[in-house]
Amino acid sequence: MAKNDFALAFNEVLEEKQLAKDVVVSAIESAMVSAYRRAVGASAAQHVEAKLDPETGIVTVFAEKEVVEDSVVDERTEVLVDDARKVNPEAQPGDMVIVESTPADFGRVAAQTARQVIQQRIREAERSNQMEYYQRQEGEIVSGLVQAINAQGITIGLEMKAEGTMPNNQRIPGEKLKLHDRVRAVVIEVKDGNRGPQIILSRAHRNFLRRLMENEVPEIYHGIVEIRAIAREPGARAKVAVSATQQGIDPVGACVGQKGVRIQAIVKELHDEKIDIILWDADPVAYISKAISPARVSGVYLSEDEHTATVVVGEDQLSLAIGRDGQNARLAAKLTGWRIDIKSLTEAAGDSLNKLRGDEELQGMLKTAVETMPQIEETLAKKAESRPITPEEYHALEQFVDRVERRMILAREEASRVEDERISAIRAEIPVSAFSMPLSNASEIKEHVFNILTEAGYETIGQLMFDLKTDQNKVLGLAGIGAKAIQNIEESIAALTFPEPAPAPEAVESAPAVEAVAESAAVEETPPAEKTAERKKEPKRVVEEPEEDGEVSKDGVNLDELFSIKPEMFQGAEGTDEESDDKKKGKKGKKKGVALEFDEKLGEVVSRKKHKRGDGGSETEW
Repeated sequence: MAKNDFALAFNEVLEEKQLAKDVVVSAIESAMVSAYRRAVGASAAQHVEAKLDPETGIVTVFAEKEVVEDSVVDERTEVLVDDARKVNPEAQPGDMVIVESTPADFGRVAAQTARQVIQQRIREAERSNQMEYYQRQEGEIVSGLVQAINAQGITIGLEMKAEGTMPNNQRIPGEKLKLHDRVRAVVIEVKDGNRGPQIILSRAHRNFLRRLMENEVPEIYHGIVEIRAIAREPGARAKVAVSATQQGIDPVGACVGQKGVRIQAIVKELHDEKIDIILWDADPVAYISKAISPARVSGVYLSEDEHTATVVVGEDQLSLAIGRDGQNARLAAKLTGWRIDIKSLTEAAGDSLNKLRGDEELQGMLKTAVETMPQIEETLAKKAESRPITPEEYHALEQFVDRVERRMILAREEASRVEDERISAIRAEIPVSAFSMPLSNASEIKEHVFNILTEAGYETIGQLMFDLKTDQNKVLGLAGIGAKAIQNIEESIAALTFPEPAPAPEAVESAPAVEAVAESAAVEETPPAEKTAERKKEPKRVVEEPEEDGEVSKDGVNLDELFSIKPEMFQGAEGTDEESDDKKKGKKGKKKGVALEFDEKLGEVVSRKKHKRGDGGSETEW
């Protein structure tokens, strides 16, 4: 091959297969080293290098050998000193030098190896490109030709010489595909395999319907209409909830298209699968009513605790609401996320009548419904006897069911609110520090009882106290826990002391100095005699003065406004512990507090200093 012929052919292959030149050159050189070791039987410990000239395709091999002075015993590992000095002029016998060791007729071996390496690199690059491309296509629709059909599924030829597999459970039931048919499917998974990427395709996945709608409906593709939920049973029926992100857009009409042209194209692609497009609604009642379509709904009643919706429909709509083998109800439940219980109007009226009969409290709240009970009973009797029922009687049944069910919902909500308040009150009774106190602090609990509680998941004292107060049977129901164990637990908890949580720092507002109190009292519009009489009626009030900031009382009240505050705000202030007050102040000054009090005898504010005595609490005047 001429000098430039190799370079042209080499570069053409690299460009066609989209391979990096340096990667292929490095791979060929590595392969040449392996070929040299096999050709001459060189040891793996011997250092060998190979260099490829990309312009000519000539490969040169270099090997590390020992320098000898007289004669070479093994050409693979030894070299004469004269030959070694051509590479390293300072080489001496016994040194190790790297010299050219290209075997004779190595060009043919090199060419064959290069061809194998390039082919291998091409296959690896193609697999890598396929893997990267189809990983980006995951969740998107791809098109291909059916190449094989077997018991496990269908093999589909895709772009970039890739092959996809569609398992039987991902096919549309009843759809018959033939060899060389062009089909579209969504990529649901891409895995790396020994023979390249394993691409799993599906025509039964709900995302296939989502992507088809994006392709057929420009408003969905551009985000003007949004698909909120999809429930699908492939080949039979699907329900799609849509909403508009802009005012003035009809999302259902956009999906259906003029004369149904858009939705018909999707139905045809899905082997005549029926598709219901419904308007999404934030109100669960309205949303569920639309999800039951095409059946007309008389009423929807929700049970939040059980996340169940009772749907009442007319007698002529019951089979339509349930659907063939319950399909319509099942899809509506998947679409909305609610458990749906569908009842006929007469069945719902019978249930409501039984609820009303068995609940005297409910009867007291529903006087009108009680009055109509004879009429409802008569209508239900006519239905049981297969006698005709007038539209007015059906309307009366609807009103009766609606009154009773709505009242039941309100009763459940009220009971739930009362229970929440009870639980909140119980939690408030338990000290906050108890919820961070380990169960091991209750040292009086017997060892076997402690082990049972720990295994049951109790970690803190507060958690155990909460369950004992809310539902003692929850603890009593544990294996090995009886009345004596409960008594032991309660006595152990009663013996514990719970530290008060650290108080939050209080904001201190600026206020006039303490000395200004007397001056402000002198300039009041009310005469001193009247003020004195008013003050005598008020209870004794003690406001501690900070050591440094003598402007504001302990709770941040301006002293100028002291006498305008209601007396109830200061009740219980006299018994405040001095030590806790010092902690709240956080001052480094003197520990003894100075208090301002109104002296009823003198008719003015005086300063008092509090002293702790041995009995722990009396005060002496300063």
